[in-house]
Amino acid sequence: MSSRGKGGGEQLNVPPAEFTSYYGRPVLKPPVWRWDIAAYLFTGGLAAGSSLLAAGGQLTGRPALRRAGRVTALAAVGASTYFLVNDLGRPSRFHHMLRVAKVTSPMSVGTWILSVFGPAAGLAAIAEAAPLLPERGVLGLGRRLLPPAGHTAGVVAAVTAPALATYTGVLLADTAVPSWHEAYPELPAIFAGSALASGAGVGLVAAPCAQAGPARRLAVAGAAMELWGSHRVENRLGLLSEPYTQGTPGKLLRAGRALTAAGVVGALVGRRSRVLSALSGGALIAASVCTRFGIFHGGVASARDPRYTVVPQRERADRRAADQV
Repeated sequence: MSSRGKGGGEQLNVPPAEFTSYYGRPVLKPPVWRWDIAAYLFTGGLAAGSSLLAAGGQLTGRPALRRAGRVTALAAVGASTYFLVNDLGRPSRFHHMLRVAKVTSPMSVGTWILSVFGPAAGLAAIAEAAPLLPERGVLGLGRRLLPPAGHTAGVVAAVTAPALATYTGVLLADTAVPSWHEAYPELPAIFAGSALASGAGVGLVAAPCAQAGPARRLAVAGAAMELWGSHRVENRLGLLSEPYTQGTPGKLLRAGRALTAAGVVGALVGRRSRVLSALSGGALIAASVCTRFGIFHGGVASARDPRYTVVPQRERADRRAADQV
């Protein structure tokens, strides 16, 4: 159809564009990562948060907090390694990534972070078994040497933990996936907050109320960062915020916020209740799972819909053209 323009010429009425595909193909190839990478995002954060919890227990003389953090950190980093190797397909590929260190590659940096954190977390956790060893003989020597070695290893793991907690956020933002790439300022903060909250959850579940003070403070700090970041990605990105608010990602992120809020309130109110503290800790850990999977699926959804690639590109082009006028 057509109509007459002001100058007498013919003006075409172009129908609104339908953002489906280009010659039957997606505009952007969705990530090939599966659920195990979403699980890797969670377990890596849990390992980092637990090691910080253990360091807090170690430095403040809270053995139950230290023990729970160290054991959980080792279990979580072991699970992280499995999920990462499983995604790579062959264990040798993880080894091959260690042959070079490329600071401009988040994946390369992350491999080296895991390689430093893992042994340190492992030694710190093994040191918890020192009291079970006999006092004499070769094993007695191990009984005397393991605690100071575990102390040093625990500090190394805690120092490495912030990088472990945040590098996955940088890794996602470094891709071309629209809703991940645009959220580059928020993703590391969300993942750091989620790591702290999940580590605090471990402390609230495993430690008696008298030793759980650092876990409660960790929960408040982590929840504040996580809720701030989640609010930003759901409101700051314009069109690219949609994938985080709709469908499965939206449900997961809303559940994460609710569980985080419930966990923090329970942690503060239940200072003298072992049951309420444990329930609050479980809520914080579950919240971390929901947040990580919600962010993961939100990015995948944005890559599958051509609208989230084409519209922001056109808006940027229009802004550049307007600036040049």
